[in-house]
Amino acid sequence: MKRIFMVTLYKVADLSQNISASNNDLNPGTLEYAIEPLNKRWFDAGELWRYRELFYFFTWRDIKIKYKQTTLGFLWAILQPLIMMAIFTFFFGKTLHVPSQDIPYPVYVFSGLLIWNLFSSGLTNAANSMVSNAQIIKKIYFPRLIIPVSSILVALFDFLMALVLFVGILIFYRQPVSWLCLIVWPLAILVGVMAALGLGAAFAALNVKYRDFRYVIPFLVQVLFFLSPVIYPISMLKYPGLQYILVCSPLYAAIELFRFPITGLVPQLDFLGISFLSGIILLLIGMAYFKKTEDFFADLA
Repeated sequence: MKRIFMVTLYKVADLSQNISASNNDLNPGTLEYAIEPLNKRWFDAGELWRYRELFYFFTWRDIKIKYKQTTLGFLWAILQPLIMMAIFTFFFGKTLHVPSQDIPYPVYVFSGLLIWNLFSSGLTNAANSMVSNAQIIKKIYFPRLIIPVSSILVALFDFLMALVLFVGILIFYRQPVSWLCLIVWPLAILVGVMAALGLGAAFAALNVKYRDFRYVIPFLVQVLFFLSPVIYPISMLKYPGLQYILVCSPLYAAIELFRFPITGLVPQLDFLGISFLSGIILLLIGMAYFKKTEDFFADLA
């Protein structure tokens, strides 16, 4: 299958030394050249930095497209988690009396929805990003990883919008917050972005070749929602084995770290370690598979 590379990144190797002496059909003075990609590393931070302007271009373009011709505009980034918080508070907090780690249930569930929306929106956008930008991929070269990363940055923009509302909710319920939020919250956001990028990059590559994944992704997101401690604490589960299965999700570490300055409850270190390790593994696998298959995106998109 044809591979497409940027011409300025090609290197030309003189293969004249590899010409077999027994091949009499070739002129001894003839030179053969092989065109190969200059960089075969699975991650090239230098190349991404050279194309850093594209992060802004793709992110801002997707933000404008997302909220174009909408009456409420950016307010949708706030209304969606707010409405979901009201629904879950009524059914789970008021009706089923789900425990909320000694904080008001609206604060508990909104804190989980913040990280969850960052992950789910970033994953969905990144998984469909390569197919959505197929025409651009076919025409010019740039690091393909910029596209799924920019899709996650759009989700991060929505997260920051909703975070402003979350601060208002904390003030309304007079919920104290530890100063550790200045350290722990950025770490929780990083873990959430890492999880979205790992799965998003893998699904973006798979979605180019196997379009069935466009139907798998929404189902997977729904399943992960109920397997993550968004609307209930994992301590509700009475079976330790089941708890260890659920903490294999990287979202456990992201959500629990984000809630820690609010609840004051230190998450179990072994649970955090398992969750964080799973996020690292997913990120490495997703990035490696994306890099392995990106040479064929222009042919398959």
